[in-house]
Amino acid sequence: MGVVRVSPELGLVFDPIKGTVAEERDDVVQYALDPIYPMVEKLDKIADDLMNQLVPDTELMESYANRAKASYIGGLYTNIWMGFIIGLVVAFVILLSSLFTKPEGIQLIKAALQGGA
Repeated sequence: MGVVRVSPELGLVFDPIKGTVAEERDDVVQYALDPIYPMVEKLDKIADDLMNQLVPDTELMESYANRAKASYIGGLYTNIWMGFIIGLVVAFVILLSSLFTKPEGIQLIKAALQGGA
């Protein structure tokens, strides 16, 4: 917002933001920041959107409507499948270790390999 010239003859100006009347001087430069406020508000929304990307259940600015929990549900299904696969690998390792630690298990594996060849 700019200043209002109260008296051009006396060089007095009124600053509506501060509510003061002051002397107009040539060595003081005052910029109006009104055109910048919409850009700052847009950057503020973008910064909030960047912070919302860290939370899986919030909607983002450029996403489709009603996609608030898409990341949450996708992460849930991914973790379920990864847990299932890791569980199968661990169960297979336990099965093999139990077979190789007992002599009956080693004999069973030898018989299976000889019969299959």
